[in-house]
Amino acid sequence: MMNAAILGCGTIGSGVYEVIERNQKEIREACGQEIRVKRILDLRQFPGQPFEKLVTPDIKDIVEDPEIDIVVETMGGTKPAYEFVKSCLLAGKHVTTSNKALVAAHGTDLLETAREMHRNFFFEASVGGGIPLIRTLYTGYAGQEIEEITGILNGTTNYILTKMSREGSEFADVLKEAQQLGYAERNPEADVEGYDTCRKIAILASLVTDREIDYQKIHTEGITKIEPVDFRYAESLHASIRLVGSMVRARDGISLLVAPELIPEESPLCGVSDVFNGVLIRGNTLGVTMLYGAGAGKLPTASAVVADIIEIAKHREENVPFGWHEGALSPMPLEKRKGRFFVRVSGSGRESEGMASAALGGAKILHLDGEKEFGLLTGEMTEEAYAEAAARVPGIVKMIRAAV
Repeated sequence: MMNAAILGCGTIGSGVYEVIERNQKEIREACGQEIRVKRILDLRQFPGQPFEKLVTPDIKDIVEDPEIDIVVETMGGTKPAYEFVKSCLLAGKHVTTSNKALVAAHGTDLLETAREMHRNFFFEASVGGGIPLIRTLYTGYAGQEIEEITGILNGTTNYILTKMSREGSEFADVLKEAQQLGYAERNPEADVEGYDTCRKIAILASLVTDREIDYQKIHTEGITKIEPVDFRYAESLHASIRLVGSMVRARDGISLLVAPELIPEESPLCGVSDVFNGVLIRGNTLGVTMLYGAGAGKLPTASAVVADIIEIAKHREENVPFGWHEGALSPMPLEKRKGRFFVRVSGSGRESEGMASAALGGAKILHLDGEKEFGLLTGEMTEEAYAEAAARVPGIVKMIRAAV
């Protein structure tokens, strides 16, 4: 038998306890032994809950307990999560976490600490919720050079954009509805500004490059400026708009970007709707595959945590080769990235359209009934070339990158 402790008894932490209790038989068969929750760290009391007597407010009750083998961190944030997790590793305990902020900010240090202590630091649930994304990348695609990862990695923003696309609703109205339904936090900044997606693509990129990638160096844009009219233009291009995190190996290095993007109807990502996540992965000999599923939620995320617990139980006295190593890899400058751009320009008339089209490399002109503006879709060019061309076009209202 192995004893576990859970740090934080919120949505995910309580879900981990529930999955362990509900699936004891399946867990025992998977790892050959019983897993029991011995302690739960939380400042709150939980009267009437089945785990009421397991709760402690003192991290020392976990760190200093030699009978606790596995620690599950579901607190969120980096303080005090980082301090607590490192203390547990140094005390000879294995750790699994669902905390992408912790992994993105301190993953390199915690992975190295785990190796030094012959213990494991796993984080399957930090990206993709219930989708076995990290383990698939690390084991299922072993031996591949991963050339590209492009993913819808945030369920909140995907719900908002899906709703705006279907109903022509305004961003603020759909955000309010998402908050009422529990899909968006009271303070939704991390989601709608793209920060959550940024941390997740940094983790995935670090895994496939074996080097730390600083999420703060990734150019990140959110969805707060997306309007219903943008979806009307997208529809005319047989596309939709999604918030995408991408990593592409290029000749000049690794290109990383988080931004709204026009996704063509024929792309599997265009069909990823509501709160679901989808990730396209391209390997040098594998070709393109896609992983899809619930990217968040209490029990799907908790199930991913429990999968890590089972993996730890199978390797109780050894460190499993996993993660990335010391040594930073900086993303290539944004201006070197190549792509296409959809641009909205105020005004109308052949002269202004011709000027804009000529400046942007013979871009395709788009019109919508009732709008005193026009749209353009450029050919492929670098971000630097686009910026230089756009400076010569008066009246640009908006630019959205395009995969069409």
